[in-house]
Amino acid sequence: MRFSPLADRLARDDTQAWNVHRLASERRARGEDVIMLTIGDPDFETPPVVVEAAYASILAGRTHYAYSQGDPTLRAEIAKRTSLWAGRTVDPSRVVFFPGAQAAMFSVCTCVLGEGDEVIVPEPYYATYPGIFAAAGAEPVHVPLRPERAFQLDPAEVEAAITARTRAIVLTTPHNPTGACLPADTLAALGELCRAHDLWLISDEVYGSLLFGGRAHASVLAVDGAEERIAGISSLSKSHAMTGWRTGWAVVPDSLVKRLVLLLDCMLFGSPPFIADAATTALREADAATAEMRSAYESRARVVARIDGQSGLRCHMPQGGMFIMLDVRACGISATEFAERLLEIEGVSVLPIEAFGPSGAGHVRIALAAGEETLSEGCRRIARFAASLSVSAASRA
Repeated sequence: MRFSPLADRLARDDTQAWNVHRLASERRARGEDVIMLTIGDPDFETPPVVVEAAYASILAGRTHYAYSQGDPTLRAEIAKRTSLWAGRTVDPSRVVFFPGAQAAMFSVCTCVLGEGDEVIVPEPYYATYPGIFAAAGAEPVHVPLRPERAFQLDPAEVEAAITARTRAIVLTTPHNPTGACLPADTLAALGELCRAHDLWLISDEVYGSLLFGGRAHASVLAVDGAEERIAGISSLSKSHAMTGWRTGWAVVPDSLVKRLVLLLDCMLFGSPPFIADAATTALREADAATAEMRSAYESRARVVARIDGQSGLRCHMPQGGMFIMLDVRACGISATEFAERLLEIEGVSVLPIEAFGPSGAGHVRIALAAGEETLSEGCRRIARFAASLSVSAASRA
């Protein structure tokens, strides 16, 4: 049987990035002792007030169709929240609600990218981005985020990557997987490039509420003079431990709102009203949970940092988010082999970053989605495994 070009492009983009996580999940399901540090699913419970709001909403009959753009009350709360990041008033009419930031990114890219377009994306990147670009028929152009630059993006390298086919720049800040945060001056420089070359500037900011050391989030929505070409995407998945609720949004120009709503009409015909009520409650009443998680992730990052320097391991301390990058290049094997053998020998799953782009070669990502005691034990096993590699290398010499 024949399939569409879109389906075939997605099939060609079948990444192996999640293999270690899949194997670890299978082992844990068999009852084996496995410490899972691969994916960014918060180990915190959704705040009870949010769960209660959803339950009350269901009992009140909020279980029917809703307008595709999203519940007006929820969009007003999102606009209020994003206005703080933007440093200016964001009108609720510019907010479109989606079942998760992933759906928002897919929909925005579907509406602004087309066959033969190029999209500039810093790498390493989030693993699903290539599939999103492939679905739109666009080709990614990679700009490296180098470890020696603390994974910071160089606007000059972005400018050098622009061609006549470039249509958009896609960012993630705070960044997944590196934990680096783009400063306001870098975003402003990128905004200038987008104005000069008539490009879209799209930013995934789902970790924007989880910055460390008292940092304030620099949002793409605060870039001056580029409102007509900017899409800011976020969600409640990480900030309020609501990954399974599928609550995301995009703040976009009016011209893009219309197209996104038409796309949503074709796909979903609205999100569940009881989910909208729960999300509204999260924004109004549950920020204490975000503060608790932010503090916990920062403390957990310090736990992982204790293995820095042991047997050649090097930790890149994140500026925000819920991951820490571990440099394993001195161990003498690839990051993929490191992760596979670590799982096999020590029962710890970490994510090799090689599938996220060439600049991630030799690095694994550790998710801070486990308590400090579990993280400490996981790191003890990682250090022991790295030491065994050093011993093996010495014996071969």
